[in-house]
Amino acid sequence: MEKNTPNNNLANQKDKEEKKDIRGILSHVMSTGKGCLLSCITIVVLGVGLFWWLNSSNKVSVDADQKIEITPTQIQQIQNIGQWEFLAINDEELVDTISRGFFTDSELVRIYYGVARLGIDLHQAEPQWLRVEGDSIIATLPPIVLLDRNFIDEARTRSFFEKGKWTDDDREQLYKRAYRKMLKRCMTTNNIKIAEDNARQQFTQFLRSMGYKKIRVDMSTKRK
Repeated sequence: MEKNTPNNNLANQKDKEEKKDIRGILSHVMSTGKGCLLSCITIVVLGVGLFWWLNSSNKVSVDADQKIEITPTQIQQIQNIGQWEFLAINDEELVDTISRGFFTDSELVRIYYGVARLGIDLHQAEPQWLRVEGDSIIATLPPIVLLDRNFIDEARTRSFFEKGKWTDDDREQLYKRAYRKMLKRCMTTNNIKIAEDNARQQFTQFLRSMGYKKIRVDMSTKRK
């Protein structure tokens, strides 16, 4: 059995003090490690939260300004174009007349040439005929009309057959008959529709050349 000598007591006390110091160091290290770990976790959480906030509630976006406009001056300049032809129809009519006489009959046959020009007259456009709605520009063109009512080329008119005596009034009546026949032949529903389709196409191209993208062209049905 080991005896407790002064030397042994001193060694035991020293061992206890060393173990106590080691436990203190370990406790300090553990507490310090926990503090560092908590600090790291806190930094990570804050970083994730900041990233989420920047990408959700604080988005940065660039929106193009889609607003378009047209000024009264521009509208007036376009309206000053006036007449715009969309369909030209060449026509010729042979018209005759007979005058019964006591001894002999008189006969007159004439050929008339003309070009009927169908189109619009922008001076006849209604108020607000050209306007902006949202991101679109809308044009309501006046109806298709006969642009030149004196469409018969009298310089080319000639007599195909003439027998007897005829007055200027007789020739005027023949001219009016030819005029009515030409007008009826040219101003048909089909020809008007062709002119309207051409009007929509050409006016759309005209507005597109001015920089507009969304365009709608309508035709007015109101005739003055």
